[in-house]
Amino acid sequence: MRLLFLGDVMGRAGRAAIAERLPKLREAWKLDFVVVNGENASNGMGLTAEHAKGILEAGADVVTLGDHAFDQKDMLTFIESEPRIIRPLNFAKQAPGRGAGLFADRRGRKVLVTQVLGQVFMKRPFDDPFSAMDAVLRKHPLGGQAQAVLVDVHCEATSEKMAMGHFCDGRASMVVGTHTHVPTGDAQVLPKGTGYLTDAGMCGDYDSVIGMDKVEPMRRFVTGMGKTRFQPALDEATLCGFYVETDDRTGKAERVKMVRQGGRLEEIGP
Repeated sequence: MRLLFLGDVMGRAGRAAIAERLPKLREAWKLDFVVVNGENASNGMGLTAEHAKGILEAGADVVTLGDHAFDQKDMLTFIESEPRIIRPLNFAKQAPGRGAGLFADRRGRKVLVTQVLGQVFMKRPFDDPFSAMDAVLRKHPLGGQAQAVLVDVHCEATSEKMAMGHFCDGRASMVVGTHTHVPTGDAQVLPKGTGYLTDAGMCGDYDSVIGMDKVEPMRRFVTGMGKTRFQPALDEATLCGFYVETDDRTGKAERVKMVRQGGRLEEIGP
C-alpha cells in the first residue's frame, strides 16, 4: 500500500497548496491512502467545517487535528457527523468525535488512523499518550483487521515523538510527528518494520516564523512586546510530509521517503 501523510496545513496558503497539488500527487504517485493534519488550516488556529470539507474534497481520506482541535467552534458539532476527522485519543474525556478510526482504501484494504497528543512542553496536561495508544494498537493488531496503521504523534518534544515511534515499532506501518511545523531529516524504517519521521513539517509558507507572517513574531522576540495578533504567511506554500510503502500481508513499511513539494524548500518525493 502507498501511504502519504501531509503535515500541519497552515492557513490560506496551505489550503491553496493542498487544493492545487494533492490531486496531482495522488495520481502521479498512485497513492492508495492519504492523511492530512489540518489543525492549523483555518487562520492558523483550528479547522472549520468548510475548510475540512475542502481538504477532503482535494483528496485526503482522513484529516487529523491536534491541540487546536476545537479552536473553531463549529468543529465541536461537525466532527460528530464526519467520521473522517480524527481528534487526539487523549484529549479531554468529554471531547466529541473519535481518536481512532478504521477506514478502507479504494481497493477495500483497511487502514487504522489514530492520533495522540504529547505531554512534554505542551500548554495543557493531556492524559498519558502511551497507554492510550497501547489500548488502540492492542485492539487493532497490524496485519489483522488493519492492513495498515498510521499514527500521528502531535507534540513538541522530539524525544517524546521518538519514544512513541519505538513504542509502536512493529505495531504500526507509520509513526509521524506533527506540531512543530519544521520537517526533520530522519526518515527511516525502525528495526521491527515501522516507518518513522520525527516531524512531517507544515504545509505552509516557509518564508515565515513557523507559518506565521514574520513581522509580529520578530517584534515579540526582539522587543518582548506584542502589537497585533499573529497572522499566517500568505506566499506560496510547500507541501511537507512522509511517504511510506507497506507490505499488504504484514502491514510493515518497506520503503520510506520524506516529501517536500512546491514553495521555497528543496523538492523531494518518492
